[in-house]
This record gives sequence, structure tokens and C-alpha cells, in this order.
Amino acid sequence: QVQVMESGGDLVQPGGSLRLSCAASGFTFSRYAMSWHRQVPGKERELVARIARDNTSTNYADSVKGRFTISRDNAKNTVYLQMNSLKPEDTAVYYCHAVGSEWTWARMVHYWGKGTLVTVSS
Repeated sequence: QVQVMESGGDLVQPGGSLRLSCAASGFTFSRYAMSWHRQVPGKERELVARIARDNTSTNYADSVKGRFTISRDNAKNTVYLQMNSLKPEDTAVYYCHAVGSEWTWARMVHYWGKGTLVTVSS
């Protein structure tokens, strides 16, 4: 059974730090690119950060560049999002996303977690 599950969301003060984790199971983790997205009520879901499947190539939304860091540990089937210098506008539900395939020429599949809430407020 495929599972993608986020954890680590919390209430933090502006300027604080938080580390989100996403644990994956049921598929070959190293064959999937992983990313973090966030969404607030009434707004579009936003890509926050992405990391390539078998290397450390990354990209970030301009709004988080220099503050957030995405990383992955393929041995643990886990992707992380380290968030520093948090701002109130970072408040959102953060979702973990996986995209890839189990073998060459197989169809690409997408898996989403159910989200974890991050609230930045004093």
C-alpha cells in the first residue's frame, strides 16, 4: 500500500524555525522526484521546493529561496523541508508530493500526502 505522510507542522513565532518530514512507503522512493507544496484557504496550491529523484538537484519558489532547504534520505525513504526565518505569510497546509515510475516506460504516477499545518504567528 502506497503511503506518503507528512509530519512536523506546528505553531511557531515569526523568525522561528521548523522542520517538516515526509515518510514514504509502498514504492521505490529513489525513482521519484519529491516536492513540497503549500496552500491557504481561497488560494492556489503553490510549489515550495522540489528535489530530483536520485541526486541533490533542487529548486525553490522565490518566496522561500534562501530560507527553506529541501533534502532527502533515500535510505530512510524520507524527504525533509527545513524552514528558517519563518514569516506569517508562510502559514499554510504543507503537502508532500511524489512523482515517478517503477520502471522504464511505465506510466508516471503521482502520490500526495494529506498535509500538515504550519502556523506562523506571535
